[in-house]
Amino acid sequence: MINSVRRIHRWVAMIFILTVIITAVVLAQKDPVVWVSYVPLFPLALLALTGLFMLAMHYFGTRGR
Repeated sequence: MINSVRRIHRWVAMIFILTVIITAVVLAQKDPVVWVSYVPLFPLALLALTGLFMLAMHYFGTRGR
């Protein structure tokens, strides 16, 4: 299970980087669309959730060993 979460975390990290780059390009235009600045928040939330899960599994998984 942790390996699949780690794989999802890696893919979401790549998607997050792409959304940040796209947002920077769109906001650098002469007449920017402001709502685009909210696009990276969804992948960022997924990164936070999967990162916290992996951190918790690291501590709870190794405690009994």
